[in-house]
Amino acid sequence: MKKVILGCLGVTLLLSSCVSQKKYAELESKAKETQDLLNSATVKLNDCLEDNAKIQTLEDQNAFLKANNQELINNMGNLTTLTTKGAENLEKSLESLQEKDLTIRKLNNAITRRDSVNLSLVQSLKGVLGNLDDEDIEISVEKGVVFVSISDKLLFSSGSYNITKKAKTVLGKVAQVVNNKPDFEFMVEGHTDDVPYRKGGILLDNWDLSTKRATAVVRILQNDYGVDPKRMTAAGRAEYVPISTTEKSRNRRTRIVVLPKIDQFYSMIEEGMKDPAIGGK
Repeated sequence: MKKVILGCLGVTLLLSSCVSQKKYAELESKAKETQDLLNSATVKLNDCLEDNAKIQTLEDQNAFLKANNQELINNMGNLTTLTTKGAENLEKSLESLQEKDLTIRKLNNAITRRDSVNLSLVQSLKGVLGNLDDEDIEISVEKGVVFVSISDKLLFSSGSYNITKKAKTVLGKVAQVVNNKPDFEFMVEGHTDDVPYRKGGILLDNWDLSTKRATAVVRILQNDYGVDPKRMTAAGRAEYVPISTTEKSRNRRTRIVVLPKIDQFYSMIEEGMKDPAIGGK
């Protein structure tokens, strides 16, 4: 009997043990499934978080690109304005350069014509005065002006303003040329050396002497050779415009400065402006 009871208890414990292991296995299996689901959900959650971060980054980049695009549009508008203004300024600069170039060419043309006239005048003077000693008469062109320098020993006695007979012949030849060039005016300048004038009389000093010599020359040109007095100016320079510091005799001279009339020079410019070669009409 005792053995039967013990046997029943053993069977009961065995059966209980079997049930518990089965439930445990089931629970363990469910736990594993739940863990797998959790792991899968975690991975998906992480993926979603990453996707959200990417979306935020893309949204930030999109906003940045939109802002840059607007700035570029604004800059393009400004650049277009600047380009238009630059083109206008460039066009104005080119027009200004063309005008300046045209003006320069016109002036050069006028200067060339003036130089041609001066050359003709010099050739005419040298033609009529060519037989005279170069030390007594010098003809030169400086800065577009013709100068005829005549030494005082040819024109005057020492300390005097009375013109010699030989000087009248020379002045007559000069008058021949200037009378043939009515478009020129000229100034007669008297020059002395720096030795003080001490002969007394009506002359006080070298200013008086140089001026008297200049007026004596213009009177001869006017009265004896018919030069229009409106074309002449008499000036005394005394000793204050020397040409030599070693040879005082060179400073004692009368200089005739032949000047083209200002309106004549402007006429040359106007004629040059009409020249088709430089765009004139």
